[in-house]
Amino acid sequence: MFSKYVGRLQGDWPYRAGRTPIFYGWIIAFISTLGFLFSVPGQTMGMAVFADAFIASFGLSRTELSAAYMLGTIGSALFLTKAGRLYDQLGARIMLTVSALGLGCALVFISGIDLVAQQVVRWVEVDLAIITFPLILLGYFGVRFSGQGVMTSVSTNMLLLWFKRNRGRVLGFRGIFISLGFSLSPLLLAALIDDFGWRDSLLLLAVVVGPGFALISFLVVRDRPEVCNLQIDGGRALLKDEKAIAESTESSSRPNLDLSLNERSDMGLAQVRRNGVFWLYSSALSMHALFGTAVTFHIVAIFAEAGRSRDEAFAYFIPQAIITVVVNLAASTLADYVKLKPFLLVMLMSFLFGAVGLMNLETNTGYWFLVAGFGVGGGLWGTLSNLVFIRQFGATHLGEITGLNTALTVFGSAIGPLIFSVALDLTGSMFNAAFICAGLLVVLLVVAILIRQPLDQSPSAMVGHDQK
Repeated sequence: MFSKYVGRLQGDWPYRAGRTPIFYGWIIAFISTLGFLFSVPGQTMGMAVFADAFIASFGLSRTELSAAYMLGTIGSALFLTKAGRLYDQLGARIMLTVSALGLGCALVFISGIDLVAQQVVRWVEVDLAIITFPLILLGYFGVRFSGQGVMTSVSTNMLLLWFKRNRGRVLGFRGIFISLGFSLSPLLLAALIDDFGWRDSLLLLAVVVGPGFALISFLVVRDRPEVCNLQIDGGRALLKDEKAIAESTESSSRPNLDLSLNERSDMGLAQVRRNGVFWLYSSALSMHALFGTAVTFHIVAIFAEAGRSRDEAFAYFIPQAIITVVVNLAASTLADYVKLKPFLLVMLMSFLFGAVGLMNLETNTGYWFLVAGFGVGGGLWGTLSNLVFIRQFGATHLGEITGLNTALTVFGSAIGPLIFSVALDLTGSMFNAAFICAGLLVVLLVVAILIRQPLDQSPSAMVGHDQK
């Protein structure tokens, strides 16, 4: 019975997507963009705005809150590979709907933590933090797993299955709205908290993300173009007889190529785990999550240590977003024609540039180093995280592969804030943690220069090779 309903949800229901006036892949692109934007409450820039309110209301220190964030995030990472496997089995419609509902429930849970803890303290005379710490840990687990983990990976993976020829450009245009939305979200959330308070703000977000986006996903998302009688990149799907003739013609005319050179050589998760290039890219992407999450989570405290105001801290995201948008759009367009390794090298060097800026944030030069470094690096990070795994390892097991990468990225984002908090406790300055990040970036840069990437082929090169 369950498989019957799952099968129907994986089909072209409740309306015929192929009859829309535009290629349905563009509608999927729109939903994919919304999926990222509605994941903001589960992202670091969303939770970071609430950090000071949580510290005051939950009776926790900054290090205790960072530790809860780390443990909740690591816990969520442990289940993301399994979630990726479920995506491969159940499809985007089911997974996106469920993750939106899960994120909404987690936000409602967090909004009531202090009320529950205060009631328990009335019954049992214990310190408030003893009750609130495990509760906020569980809340962080929920928002990180549903929001940053499942919603974002599903939103990207489902779009990749609808476009191939101009995949980089589509992702680049989507990245414009995501970068601007992410960068403006701290300012918008701070204004929301100022007007309604942190609790009502969480409840409002829960309603919008939970029932709101979940319903949109349930009705609009289609898993693949084939179920709508459409082809990837647009057009009508071939009928059965037409498909047989096309496959026969293609088979007889195709040269005997080494499939390791192109996207058709789909790898399973077991093969990918033994591939050094996967670990290189995952480590580089995770390093951005570690460093960038730490800065975002403690953005107010970091700017205060440099003698800068709360308004300056949140305003920092705007120029960074502008640079990220321009770089992401340019890189995503170029990615359809060039290899990805140069993007990786520039990304790592840019984050090193940002580390130098962070260590000199009290100066205007340091501020703009941070903005430029994280702006350029963030734009390239968006391009690489979207394209590298489907290009190098194929689409058949994309959910599992990106699930493992997301788990590693989420793990990096978990330990970053705690490293900066511990640096503050032990040395009196968060800026000392930037030295650790800079050292790790140097190691990754050296490895990236030395390691070979035989699968790193641009789509245009693949097409040209196929036609020879």
